[in-house]
Amino acid sequence: MRPFALSLAAGLALAWAADMSLIQPQDLAAELRAKGPAPAVFQVGPNVLYRSKHIPGAVYAGPGSTAEGLGMLRAAVEKLPRDREIVLYCGCCPWDHCPNVSPPWT
Repeated sequence: MRPFALSLAAGLALAWAADMSLIQPQDLAAELRAKGPAPAVFQVGPNVLYRSKHIPGAVYAGPGSTAEGLGMLRAAVEKLPRDREIVLYCGCCPWDHCPNVSPPWT
């Protein structure tokens, strides 16, 4: 994973079923490089961030702070097996102030 993608991915969320927890960028990079099933990665921030740089393999799921973005994310994850790990990230601002990551969790 490129250094920019790692810095963009600061404040990633990894969801295991109903248990949400944080994952550090270097740990996600290791999971993505490992053999075996990789987590599904969704960028839930502004499209301009996704278009400029994003984690390789990430899918743009619309801004999590909008109803349209939440609908895009819902449609994307409905196709996944229930036991698949899911990573949500935005990259727009510090984690605890991000308007895009919190809504998909609720």
